[in-house]
Amino acid sequence: MTGCRLIVIGASWGGLEAVGDVLAGLPADFGPTVLVVQHRSEDADNLLAGLLDRRGPLPVREVEDKDPLLASCVLVAPAGYHVLVEPDHFALSTEGEVRFSRPSIDVTLESAADALGPAVVGVVLTGANDDGAAGLAAVRRRGGYAIVQNPETALAPAMPAAARPSASVVAELDEIPRLLSELGVRA
Repeated sequence: MTGCRLIVIGASWGGLEAVGDVLAGLPADFGPTVLVVQHRSEDADNLLAGLLDRRGPLPVREVEDKDPLLASCVLVAPAGYHVLVEPDHFALSTEGEVRFSRPSIDVTLESAADALGPAVVGVVLTGANDDGAAGLAAVRRRGGYAIVQNPETALAPAMPAAARPSASVVAELDEIPRLLSELGVRA
């Protein structure tokens, strides 16, 4: 895969540890924007970005409305907002919850697939529902690449199991950073 501009990592139950492990394995010169969509309650504080910032070499912060796609950074979907992807920036939305979640992994992956097509890599990690499955299918239909954590070793297997049929590859958690680098997405 060439020309990757955005990696969307979706997670729910058990996601803090799983996302942190992926970010810890990425190099400091990792090229594309990484957007993390983690299920959390609407009234959750903004500690997630700070906790993830400690895990790897890339700077981590919450995405803001109209933020551009920036190289070598990690953005986190804020609690209570869907993150929509445009060709050159992100938009925040307070439209209704999807599967009881806002942010929704499907909403972000589907908009990323529509905006960037083959320049998107979708990653679905641990979680207790099926959010991410439809979005990952959209990424594949538009020519992007889809990585799914092995459901058999995920803390909560429902989400990766639901996304598995659309996977380009099913991988162990500790293999995902290496896979991202092997896809040629390093700067």
